Amino acid sequence: MENELVILRTIRRWLVAFMVLLVLSGITAFPLEWEMGLIAPYADYLPAGIQHWYLDVYNAIRVTNEQYPFIFYGTDWLAFAHIVIATAFIGPYRDPVRNKWIIEFGMIACLMVIPLACICGPIRHIPLYHIIIDCSFGVFGIIPLYLCYKKINSLEQLTQKNAL
Repeated sequence: MENELVILRTIRRWLVAFMVLLVLSGITAFPLEWEMGLIAPYADYLPAGIQHWYLDVYNAIRVTNEQYPFIFYGTDWLAFAHIVIATAFIGPYRDPVRNKWIIEFGMIACLMVIPLACICGPIRHIPLYHIIIDCSFGVFGIIPLYLCYKKINSLEQLTQKNAL
């Protein structure tokens, strides 16, 4: 049986990993044109269907950024939202039992990625393979949160048992 300190360390490691990945996935929304430009010279190596869609997206981003840069203010807020959501997980890092509800919130948010991608993806003409990639963020995101949730339940039981 694990002791409280080992469980707490495990929870914190998973939370730090989750928060770092959430922030990293968010900040990639800032330099969209630059990121897409890194891949553009290698577009010929992509499969034909992916290559065509990629180049369409890259050109749309490039032209939009040249003519209407304010449009990307929305993706700046998307990045900011990722950072803000990641900071919410400081609560469970500090006191996992008391802030277990934030883990539950995160798991629900991960599940909500799937219907959003499946509904909005086709409306925005996003290819199926990219919708699947988007859904994977929810699927892979829920894994560390679920592991934390289980460990928090164990920690809660140990804490209650030791209090008696």
